[in-house]
Amino acid sequence: MTRIPPALFTRLSARALFDRKGTNRRSGSWQLLVPVVALLAGLLAATTAHTARGTDLRSAGRSDVADLVRQAEARAGADEATVKQLQSQVAALTNKRAQSDNGISVIKSAADKLSLPAGLVAVSGPGITLTLDDAHPSQPETDPEKANAEVVHQSDMQAAVNAMWAGGAEAIVVMGQRVVATSAVRCVGSTLLLNGRVFSPPFSIGAIGPVDSMRAALDQSSGLRQYRKDASSYGLGYELNTKSKISAPAYDAPVTLSYATVGR
Repeated sequence: MTRIPPALFTRLSARALFDRKGTNRRSGSWQLLVPVVALLAGLLAATTAHTARGTDLRSAGRSDVADLVRQAEARAGADEATVKQLQSQVAALTNKRAQSDNGISVIKSAADKLSLPAGLVAVSGPGITLTLDDAHPSQPETDPEKANAEVVHQSDMQAAVNAMWAGGAEAIVVMGQRVVATSAVRCVGSTLLLNGRVFSPPFSIGAIGPVDSMRAALDQSSGLRQYRKDASSYGLGYELNTKSKISAPAYDAPVTLSYATVGR
């Protein structure tokens, strides 16, 4: 057995003792740090929960399109309710003033005669309904030209409305919205924008008036000729029906016209 010199044995013993003390010191430090870290983590979690108040903090600044649309619709709904309330107040005040003011009475009487042809009065009667719908293929279409032919376009909707007017329609409703001289049927992507509201297909159009004449106008419409071909080829929806009664609500959106002016 090898004999260890006393001096070396002393150095080895001191070093071992130092290592044990160092290890003990490190272990003691970790034992003190663990509760501190846990306390800080708990404090951070509590602060985050209090700040969020049930919401997602990460979503701030990166709201998706669906959220923006819902917020815009909510604001539009609130504004619409306010407009209707103000319109009711104006009508009530006008009727009250007309009872004592002859000039106001004459103006109101002339305006009332124009309310019906302007679409500001609810009407009902026999007519036709036309429903246009996108094709619904089992597989997504990869050919851009074919994919374009499988959806209802703004030109299709406008062609149908124009044909009904040409056929003698007295009142037209699109997706339950009264169409008047200032109405614009616009498509935004695959949705329809009308009177400040957004609608998804299928799109329904109702017209009060002479049934035979309006049907003939739709059949003769050059704007709908290609649509009917695509309906046969790609499965677009085209459903025309005769109804004994169609209800057309009064137009309640703003009627003020805005004109462009030449810049100076």
